[in-house]
Amino acid sequence: MQKFFYILSRFFSDFAIAFRGGESNFTSGSIRRAVFMLSIPMILEMVMESLFAVVDIYFVGKVSVEAIATVTLTESIIMIIYSIAIGFSMAATAMVSRRIGENNTRKASFSAAQVMVVTLLVSFLFSITGLLYAPDILRVMGGSEEVISSGQGYTRIMLGGNLTIMYLFLINAIFRGAGNASVAMRSLWLANIINIALDPVFIFGLGPIPAFGVEGAAIATNIGRGIGVVYQLYSLYSDKSLIRIKARDFIPQRKMVLRIINVSLGGIGQYLIGTASWIFMVRISAEFGTAVLAGYALAFRTIMFTILPSWGLSNAAATLVGQNLGAGKPDRAEKSVWLCARYNMYFLGAVSLVFILLAESIVSLFTREPEVIKYGAIALQYIGFGYVFYSYGMVISQAFNGAGDTRTPTIINFFCFWLFEVPLAYLLAIVFGFGPKGIFTAIALAVVLLAVVSIILFKQGKWKHTKI
Repeated sequence: MQKFFYILSRFFSDFAIAFRGGESNFTSGSIRRAVFMLSIPMILEMVMESLFAVVDIYFVGKVSVEAIATVTLTESIIMIIYSIAIGFSMAATAMVSRRIGENNTRKASFSAAQVMVVTLLVSFLFSITGLLYAPDILRVMGGSEEVISSGQGYTRIMLGGNLTIMYLFLINAIFRGAGNASVAMRSLWLANIINIALDPVFIFGLGPIPAFGVEGAAIATNIGRGIGVVYQLYSLYSDKSLIRIKARDFIPQRKMVLRIINVSLGGIGQYLIGTASWIFMVRISAEFGTAVLAGYALAFRTIMFTILPSWGLSNAAATLVGQNLGAGKPDRAEKSVWLCARYNMYFLGAVSLVFILLAESIVSLFTREPEVIKYGAIALQYIGFGYVFYSYGMVISQAFNGAGDTRTPTIINFFCFWLFEVPLAYLLAIVFGFGPKGIFTAIALAVVLLAVVSIILFKQGKWKHTKI
C-alpha cells in the first residue's frame, strides 16, 4: 500500500511539473518520464483543440444543414492553410529542438524569428485571396447557390483572419521544440475557451449583439485565436522564456530563409497532399447530396476529437527526436518513437471500439436529421477502424519531421492518398456503385497502408543522418 501511494504521489508530482513546464531538455534520464513530461501538456493542448472542433460544429448544426455544408466546404480550403502552417511549424520544431539539443539557445531564437517572418508574408497572400474571392471559392468546391449566399461571409472572415491560425500553430511549435509544451497548451486553452464562450453569443445573438448565424462562428473563432496569439507573444518575450528573440532576428537572412523553405516544403507538401485528398473526398461526397456531406463532416469532426490528442503524443515524439539527434543520441530518439507509438495504439484502439459500438448515438448528439445520422454513423465506423492502425503511422510521420526529414513522409502521403485513396474512393463509390460506403472504405484502407509503409521506412534508419 505504501508503494502504491508513493507511485501515485510521484505521478501527480510529475503531472504538476509537466503542466507548469518545469523542464525543457529531454536528452537524458528516463525515456518514459520524458514522454510523460512532454506528452501531458501536448495531449491537454490537443484535447482543447478537439473540443473546440466538436463544440463549433454543434452550435453551427443548430442553424441549418446548409450551415454545416458551408463550414465543411470552407474548412476543406482552410485545411490548405493548416497544411502550410503545420509545414512551417515542422521547420520550427525541427530547427529549434535540434539547436536546444546542441545547447545553442541563441541560434534557436534566431531560427524561430525567421520562421515567423516567412509565415507572416504567406498569411498575407491568403487573406487577400479570401477577402476578394470567397463566393468563387465556395462555388468551385461545389456549394449550391443557397450555401454560397448564406455562407460567403463565414468563408471571407475565416480566410481573411488566417494569420491567427498560422501563428497559433507556429508559435506553439516553437515552444514545443524548446521543450516548453505547457505554454503551447495554455495558449490553445485560452483561445478555445474564449471561442467556445463566444460561439453561441455571435451565432444566436445576446442583448445588443445580433445573431450573425454561421458568420458568428467565424467571428468567435478569430477573436479567440487572436487572443491566444497575443498570449503566445507575451510568453515569448517574458523573462522565463528559453527562446529570447531580439529585434535584429526578424531581419530576413537569405541563407536561413532558404533553409526554412527547404524543410517546410516537405511538411507543407505532405499535408497539402493529405488536404487535397480530403477535398476530393468532400467533392465525391457532395455527389450523393447534402445529407452525406453533412454526415461525413460530423463524423470527421468527431474523429478529430480523438485524433488531436493523439497528435500530442506524436508531437512529443518529434521534439524528442530533434533534441536527441542534436545531442548525438539517435538510439534514444528511436526508442522514444516506439514508446510513443505503442501508447498511441492503446488509446486509439479503445476509442475506435467506442466508435464502432456507439456510432449512431454519437452522431445524433449533433443533429436530428435521420439521413445525416445514418451516413455519419457509417463514416464513423468505417474510418474509425482504420485509425487504430494509423496510431503508428501518425507518430512515425512526426518522428521523421522532428528529425528534419520531411521528404520521406511527403512521398508516403503522395503514394497512400493520391495514388491509392482517391482513385479507390472514386472506383468504389462511383464506378462500382458502393456509394458513400466506398468513400469511407477507401479512407480506412489508405491510413492502414500509410502505417505499414511508415514502419518499414522508419526501421531503415536513414532519418538518423538528416542534417538541418
